Amino acid sequence: MRIESRIEELGLVLPEPIQLPEGMRLPFHWVRVRGNRAYISGHGPLLPDGTPSGPYGKVGGEVTVEEAYQSARLTALSILASLKRELGDLDRVVAWLRVFGMVNTVPGFSSQPAVINGFSDLIITLYGPEAGQHARSAVGMADLPMGLPVEIEAEVEISL
Repeated sequence: MRIESRIEELGLVLPEPIQLPEGMRLPFHWVRVRGNRAYISGHGPLLPDGTPSGPYGKVGGEVTVEEAYQSARLTALSILASLKRELGDLDRVVAWLRVFGMVNTVPGFSSQPAVINGFSDLIITLYGPEAGQHARSAVGMADLPMGLPVEIEAEVEISL
């Protein structure tokens, strides 16, 4: 449980499963395992109790780059929590392969990579440069569900 120990050492907490707003239904799996790959659906930032975390709104408008960076970091913890529930042990992740970061932005905002660095920096800190490095996209979106500033999906290689 090396990764979970590292999370604890950093004073971080994996959140509970998402507490969806009333009336919202999401008919898909958060993590889909196929062979030695785990495909991770889009996640947003969560508080430890599983409720969505603010700030809400558009980066470059209501949300600063620094706040959105922290939201991307919380999103990494959300994804790690889903992986833990699906895999049982975060050490089964042997490589982060691909990350797709979406940022809810005002028109003309072009610092999406700086926002999604919040996710990448934490994953590389936890898994190291060999397993943590990943291919990545960071793009701007006109809007995201629930007014979240970021949503991130990923693909990892796992040990069987």
